[in-house]
Amino acid sequence: MRFYLIATVLLSAFCGVVLADDEAPPAKDGKNKDAKQIEEKASYGYGFDVGSNIAHSLKVQSITLKIDALLSGLRDALEGKKPAYPEDELENAKNEHRKLMLTKAAKKNKEEGEVFLAANKKKEGVKTLESGLQYMVLKTGDGPSPGPTDRVTTHYHGTYIDGTVFDSSVERGEPATFALNEVIPGWTEALQLMKVGDKWRLFIPSKLAYDIKGKGPIGPNAVLVFEIELLAIEP
Repeated sequence: MRFYLIATVLLSAFCGVVLADDEAPPAKDGKNKDAKQIEEKASYGYGFDVGSNIAHSLKVQSITLKIDALLSGLRDALEGKKPAYPEDELENAKNEHRKLMLTKAAKKNKEEGEVFLAANKKKEGVKTLESGLQYMVLKTGDGPSPGPTDRVTTHYHGTYIDGTVFDSSVERGEPATFALNEVIPGWTEALQLMKVGDKWRLFIPSKLAYDIKGKGPIGPNAVLVFEIELLAIEP
């Protein structure tokens, strides 16, 4: 899994803005005080935006950091200082930290996923296939079913087991078309059992999704939940 910690969020926040010293330029109309208050609030606002982006990235990727050290590094960089540690030492530390976070996230996701699937399979309407894939029929269609290499058009809505959305053609308002042999195994298996017009909710074990490697924001061993509607088939 790659880590997308936001290192350039300041670029958009400060587009067209020059970082200033504590002293504001003299104002002929005597509004120095107001200018300083505006600068103070704006500076806080930029900092809050940066922090919100980083916090979201950390949460999605199950990463923990020492806030005081993070702020110290940010301040040193903004003030043009040299880093407090040799660069090769920092790179090694970041690489080791990534490995630790991956191991921690993989263990956490595996344990939580197993508990979720064990409880979910007992719910009314949920069916479990031999592969471990679980599904619930939300709407029944009467069209044909696709073959293993057919292209299909679907609408889907993907979340983690806590309900957080990570991808959704429904929210984008545009169906997705793809070949069945180009997607995760859980989709390949489920869609061949569906008919055009069907809408299912899939509960996909990590081994039928992105497994230990994860992908993008999807962590290692993550169980995924999809609502997927089969709209059309292109043989």
